Amino acid sequence: MKTKDSFYIRFFNPFTMSYLDQIASPTLVIDEKITRANLEKMADKVQALGKKLVPHWKTAQSRIIGTWAKEYGIKEVTASSISMAEYLSGQGWECIHIAFPFNIREIPRLNRLAAQQRISVQVVNVATAGALAEELTETVEFFVELDAGYGRTGIQPTEKAELEEIFNQASRSKFLKFKGFYIHPGQTYHGKEVDKIHQESQEALAQMKAKYLHRYPNLVTRLGDTPGCALREEFGEVDELGPGNFVFFDLMQVQLGSCTKKDIAVCLAVPVVDIRRDRKEILIHGGGIHLAKDVLINEDGSKNFGAVVLLHDKGWTIPSHSSFVKSISQEHGIIQASEELLASIQVGDLLGILPVHSCMTADCMGGYLSLDGQRIDHAEGLSK
Repeated sequence: MKTKDSFYIRFFNPFTMSYLDQIASPTLVIDEKITRANLEKMADKVQALGKKLVPHWKTAQSRIIGTWAKEYGIKEVTASSISMAEYLSGQGWECIHIAFPFNIREIPRLNRLAAQQRISVQVVNVATAGALAEELTETVEFFVELDAGYGRTGIQPTEKAELEEIFNQASRSKFLKFKGFYIHPGQTYHGKEVDKIHQESQEALAQMKAKYLHRYPNLVTRLGDTPGCALREEFGEVDELGPGNFVFFDLMQVQLGSCTKKDIAVCLAVPVVDIRRDRKEILIHGGGIHLAKDVLINEDGSKNFGAVVLLHDKGWTIPSHSSFVKSISQEHGIIQASEELLASIQVGDLLGILPVHSCMTADCMGGYLSLDGQRIDHAEGLSK
């Protein structure tokens, strides 16, 4: 037994080894310091504006990172599914909101969750409101999601008859409580007219609040997207902001101007398995099942699935020379390498890849390794 204990201390004690020594296959590395800085910056900004920050946890999906968030005064959180809400339940959140048009097949599951956790859901049609009113046995609040103007989901503010029928259906149940109006202006991710899009969303929420406040004096309005919340300094009469990606940021957010590469809090550590110096290519173990397949287009028209950073014991360094993942398949990735990178790399080395879309990369990987060698949870890790 002593021999086994000694082995464990020698090889797995984070105080006697580098986190890099734990990596043999693709691993998502997290910098706690950067993550905390992102949380603090957004929390301070929202508080200074007199708003409430209710971050969308679809990016981090972690209980441990949730404890960090609470240190900056964040008390409520948003999930993208009932399974994620279940995972986060019991962690001390005052309320968990499921920001996805609610699936009425999951009402029995919702009842079980609502018996132990204050919960709210998103309603986008009369049928859902009716089913909830009929089948709920526990108190559940709901937001009516408004169409932000790009047609993905939500009710048009002009659809007065449908809105009234939703409220009528809800009034039939003592368990279904109206909470407010929600808009996710996702078209800001296209990087165009962010101010105009936000202004229209803010005006729509203000109009709906003014119209229904006399009937529902406690109703709130919530606006959620990282580009707008990171870039703008004015949010009108909106009560709550719900960005998500800001916790980690990524290359997409860099391109949108929401952050710099130094603000990106996660990178995928990948082993080098082959080098083709004549083609300036490096083959890595790291593909679509690790990074996902989100892609940016470089100025020369080439595809970019992630930017290369140089790993070291304290984290990673952003090199002055540019190398990027130019193609991926299921397990493989091919890096278009700079001369400087080629001169310093060998088969068996590790490289870091800043993700294009950190939410999807984290979802693929299902867990994190911190710079002090600790494993950090992710909701998807339960099934991996």
